[in-house]
Amino acid sequence: MTLLVLLMAAVLEVGGDALVRSGLQSTVLLRRTELILLGGLVLLSYGVVVNLPLWDFGRLLGVYVTLFFLVAQLINWFGFGLKPTVPILVGGALIMTGGLVISFWRP
Repeated sequence: MTLLVLLMAAVLEVGGDALVRSGLQSTVLLRRTELILLGGLVLLSYGVVVNLPLWDFGRLLGVYVTLFFLVAQLINWFGFGLKPTVPILVGGALIMTGGLVISFWRP
């Protein structure tokens, strides 16, 4: 259940940012305003979703950052047509490795 909530939070955060980015790139004032306001609402929803559960978010940060990276790359690729480059993939592998270390290394 925790993983599902973190995934939903990542989708809301990246999705809200993508909506704001789309709004800023729009040349039509009404469309720009709608996308920016919708993006703000989605980002507010992210803040609620990630803070409602009673959990140690710092402990779950490794998983969240990994999910955030993956969702961001998917939205960037399918939403904006920008495929991840080799440096992004290598950096992403480091992010995912760091997420695993944070999540599973117990002192």
